[in-house]
Amino acid sequence: MNKVLIINGPNLNLLGRREPGIYGSQTMETCLEQLRQLYEIEYFQSNHEGAIIDKLHEVGFDRTYAGIVLNAGAYTHTSIAIADAISAIELPVVEVHISNVHSREPFRRDSKISPVCRGVIAGFGLDSYRLGVEALIHS
Repeated sequence: MNKVLIINGPNLNLLGRREPGIYGSQTMETCLEQLRQLYEIEYFQSNHEGAIIDKLHEVGFDRTYAGIVLNAGAYTHTSIAIADAISAIELPVVEVHISNVHSREPFRRDSKISPVCRGVIAGFGLDSYRLGVEALIHS
């Protein structure tokens, strides 16, 4: 059971082009290629809150997964609905962020999903995803 689903939220489809001073210049595709050399990774990205919730529901009871790594993007700070979806499923979820959200704007320091996640990893660039995957597989 080493399969992990990575879910990315809004605007993370622009990694590599979006604010490289904050998010770096590496694309998510490159990150996934590197992760897939080590782990069985499935990937889903959506700019739509409901699609993220649907994916959590779809996979959240599938015990062939070790868990879910979730970067909910801006929904981290606003979505009680995503927090409720995480609470409703059985698989563990690790919240990840590319930047150190605690050193940025005050609103980014408030996560609606942290209380229902197994843990939080932030500030290690795209390596945050690897750390999240390893936290699920080795726990």
